[in-house]
Amino acid sequence: MMTVSEKSVTIKVTPPTKGLFDLMIFARHADSLDPYNWVCSFQIQCLEPRNVEALPENPFRFWGLHQKVRDFGIEESSHKGELIVAPQGTLLLTLRTSRPLLAMYELVNEDLDSALSKKCLAAQAEEKKLSCHVLCPFQGYYRLSVFVKDLGGTTFRNTANFLIRCLGPINQNELFPLGLSMHCGSGISSSGCGLSNPSHSEPIITTKLGKCNITFHARADIEVTASLSKDKVTSAEYPLERYVLVTHLKSKVSVCVVLPEPGMYRVGLFGRSRDHQEFAHICDYVVRCFSEPSWPPFPKVYSLWRRGCVLLEPRTGLLQEQSWVRFRVKVPKACKAVVLGQEKTALQLSPSSVWEGDVFSGAAGTLVRLAAGFSPHSSSMEVLLAFEVGHSLPASLGCSG
Repeated sequence: MMTVSEKSVTIKVTPPTKGLFDLMIFARHADSLDPYNWVCSFQIQCLEPRNVEALPENPFRFWGLHQKVRDFGIEESSHKGELIVAPQGTLLLTLRTSRPLLAMYELVNEDLDSALSKKCLAAQAEEKKLSCHVLCPFQGYYRLSVFVKDLGGTTFRNTANFLIRCLGPINQNELFPLGLSMHCGSGISSSGCGLSNPSHSEPIITTKLGKCNITFHARADIEVTASLSKDKVTSAEYPLERYVLVTHLKSKVSVCVVLPEPGMYRVGLFGRSRDHQEFAHICDYVVRCFSEPSWPPFPKVYSLWRRGCVLLEPRTGLLQEQSWVRFRVKVPKACKAVVLGQEKTALQLSPSSVWEGDVFSGAAGTLVRLAAGFSPHSSSMEVLLAFEVGHSLPASLGCSG
């Protein structure tokens, strides 16, 4: 194991067998691309070999931080040495930076294939800090390599190679979901897209209740949407997109997530400004729940459900059959609002600008739709939300506001 600082080199050697060994050392100037030159040799006599596990392959030759790590923008590491011990199979690596950087990570172990390796890393890039949550599913040694580049840079450069020794591996059912980007949690990507003051700055959210609410302050010209995914869905009756609801207020965006079953979920946030038609990825969150949640879905959302629209009641997309349901919604610029089911019910506008009314759900299997009209001179109505009427009473999500 070779570690290199600006003015010193440390080499640790573990001979594999008893006997006499030659250690040859080659060097070149740090800025040179010339071949390495032999500079000296040592003879090592091993009287009694240690029974040590082989280290992971390291094509970058050095361990620990690169000797010119400050030139790359790294000021300090949370782990000083080249060896990091993970007793429970988890690790948080943080690097303090002198300027905003992007980072990629590579985790290598003899039993770890590339597909599984992607489920072991969750990276976060903030203004002056890089972080990586690492999960180790096998006992033994790992190599964690870090590659960084400037925001406008084209090439990632190897900055550090850490040796991790895992004493107690983590359950593979608790690995991160697939598809995580290099922007997990809040950071330079979310702030660059006009989002600030996050309710959750860390990328991993653990919930015992099986629900959470992620909020940001948002610029007035930013529209946000969200996706929910899970590697393996076993018992959810509806598409996972029905279990996330985005609400835009004047200066705030709220992403409400409810979970239909336990596990590890990825919440992806996407945004667009008034100048762009397509949504672009902002960041990801990991939501994990190890209890037994069974929340009902939200109503199906249509395209006209946009900034300023708020669903106050009911907060579930499943309605109890043959029952009266209180509807309370905010729909900016609407001239009228109705609920269409077995019967048509016109909602009334309250002094607080809330459309409200009591609606009879009807028989099981009925589709109940919330619609609004935006022109006083037209009778046409646009569907905003759709609810299903079921046999059993769903768990209550309460009301909002």
